[in-house]
Amino acid sequence: MLKLLTLPILIFFQQMPVTFTGIEYIQGTDSLKVSIRLNYELFLRDYQQTIFDDLDLEVLRSFQPFPSDLANNYINSKISIYDNKKLIIGKLLKMEENERDVRFSILYRVEKKLKSITVRNTILTGLYSNVENLTIIRSRNYESEIKLTPEHNEETFIIK
Repeated sequence: MLKLLTLPILIFFQQMPVTFTGIEYIQGTDSLKVSIRLNYELFLRDYQQTIFDDLDLEVLRSFQPFPSDLANNYINSKISIYDNKKLIIGKLLKMEENERDVRFSILYRVEKKLKSITVRNTILTGLYSNVENLTIIRSRNYESEIKLTPEHNEETFIIK
């Protein structure tokens, strides 16, 4: 009986890293609204490894608030969105930090008659081999979700 209870407890304490990305396309507009949520400490570690691997983590932790231009560069290096096979660059609108999580709101300009988007998400993939980047795509009559991993980090969505 004790063994049966021990396994779920161990799994709970050794949870894999997960990020959440929501992408919303409002038909007839020229923009995608993207929101990303991930653990703040993991963001800092991934930022350090991706952008400034010789910068001490304590320096990154001391930024209050974290500089938006640095966060924007990080997001554009980790999330690639292609509008009908053309890479588009996001602009950070807002970044909200707390002790546990960080949330980003990003705007991407797209064609008004968006037919497909390809999303490549490599957040935390350099730190963990078991990361799950959960991604949801929404438009007026369409919703799809996918779990992106280090092995499968890109997916194309046909917008209906």
